[in-house]
Amino acid sequence: MAQVEFLPRVIDLDRKQPEFTLTLDEYLARVVNDRRVRLGRKKLRDQGPLLRRVSARYGVPPRFLVALWGIETDYGRLTGGFNALSALATLAYDGRRARYFRRELLNALRIIDAGHVAPEAMTGSWAGALGQVQFMPSTFVGYAVDGDDDGHIDLWESLDDVFVSAANYLSRMGWNPRYTWGREVRLPNGAEVATWIGAKKTLRAWADLGVRRADGTPLPVVAGMEAKLIRPDGEGGRAFLTYANYDVLLKWNRADKFAIAVGTLADRLVERR
Repeated sequence: MAQVEFLPRVIDLDRKQPEFTLTLDEYLARVVNDRRVRLGRKKLRDQGPLLRRVSARYGVPPRFLVALWGIETDYGRLTGGFNALSALATLAYDGRRARYFRRELLNALRIIDAGHVAPEAMTGSWAGALGQVQFMPSTFVGYAVDGDDDGHIDLWESLDDVFVSAANYLSRMGWNPRYTWGREVRLPNGAEVATWIGAKKTLRAWADLGVRRADGTPLPVVAGMEAKLIRPDGEGGRAFLTYANYDVLLKWNRADKFAIAVGTLADRLVERR
């Protein structure tokens, strides 16, 4: 802790998180742009053998692992240049979420004590998120895996560790490999849709109410499967039916726009071109 510093920039960034300051369309234009889709398709091909092994073990499709990787760090390019200990100590001192960040700071010290990374090499986001999939220290301690069996967990350089850790987390949070995350939908004209927001119904019930896919075609109907209707930008904004896997993505990052971005990118990585 001798080299820990207070970082005013961290406080500024904490107050201006894009998931809460941009509209959904603005956010998607920033994080699911054509360049990221093209690069993601290449990564999906290049890392195919590793991704398929991980998917077979944990039941998480490769496209979702690549999408999370792309949204979090642009496929490992932007892992964050902040000293993680300083960032976490700053946020613990700030007071807005002091108890949470004190806990994360202690977990970061546990990671160092375990020999996974040297203090000076523990870089991350302004919030102290670590490595190519931006695990908070508590997530690292609870879910990160030594995927390449070299005796330590390296989420900065080892893609084996990165993908296995991400898949392990999603699997343990309840990912269901039989289904996708959700879909954008079109709501019927004249309906009292305001009362539907946040409601959970079966797909059959939503279809009977006149909800359709965004392109106007009928919803897929899976017996007994439930979906929740959300509208991140409020009345007049885009609407989505979300499934149980969407709730798993929210456990990774509790922002609807983040989860929609991951699902949207995952879909675009494998759409017919």
